[in-house]
Amino acid sequence: MDSVVDHVVQHLDPNPSPPLFVAIQGPQGSGKSYLSAQLKENLSQLPYSLNVALLSIDDLYLPHDGLIALATEQPLNPLWAGRGHPGTHDVKLGVDILRKLQSHSQGVELPSFEKSLFNGEGDRLPTGVVINPPVDVVILEGWCVGFFPISEEELSKRWDGVWREEAARLGLPSNIMKNDVLRVNEVLKRYVEMWSFFDLFIQLKPAPIGTFPSQYSIVYRWRLEQELYMKSTNGGRGMSDEAVKAFVDRYIPGYVFFGDIPAVSAQPRWIGKGMKLLIDEERRQLGVEKF
Repeated sequence: MDSVVDHVVQHLDPNPSPPLFVAIQGPQGSGKSYLSAQLKENLSQLPYSLNVALLSIDDLYLPHDGLIALATEQPLNPLWAGRGHPGTHDVKLGVDILRKLQSHSQGVELPSFEKSLFNGEGDRLPTGVVINPPVDVVILEGWCVGFFPISEEELSKRWDGVWREEAARLGLPSNIMKNDVLRVNEVLKRYVEMWSFFDLFIQLKPAPIGTFPSQYSIVYRWRLEQELYMKSTNGGRGMSDEAVKAFVDRYIPGYVFFGDIPAVSAQPRWIGKGMKLLIDEERRQLGVEKF
């Protein structure tokens, strides 16, 4: 945590106007929400005493009826069968919130999405958290934060190469078509406006684990642990173990096609100010890389 706090503080203007925007990305269950909350807590206390706005991209999901409408409109695309992939978020709302925080608007409401509702399908709550200026630091965390669209040529290359390999290793269902990924890739173009706000990027990256067949295998365990913990605190509301497996299956294409954040060709403003935290299967930090 000290290295993350130091990374943020060294890029903080003594009189931040606009705020410093920090993006945090990592796979499901990797600890990015915990890291984000701890970062906010550390920066809010002495010696920094900063006003920090924390938003998860999960809180930008479409309301439940919007998710159902999307799945109904695109019945043949399993990537939009539920929340998760780009296309299931209200990007306009996200940009509007970030712009208001940037300009120190009064009374900015940060939405809240409750994942346990509708048997784990989730829904946006009617009210969120209101934050008032001046805001010093804005944190946005999420599994697909910083995902950029790629060229159709690159997508085809990954489809015929790494995607087929990972799908075989993980035993993924064969209902995902190349056109499904192409549609998500097209929608990602709208997300670039959100990413353009961010000055710093922090990525949680699982180190290679030799006992697992795929670099993404650990995500299944982490996400199940996350769901079981949530159910232990809310009276058992949430997804079954089988539903969690199917849920993660649907996310894997996102990691394969768009997850190599430091390698993107778009050259976002955080290049040169990125930090990658390598973690083991117990989420212990093994090392730090800059990009």
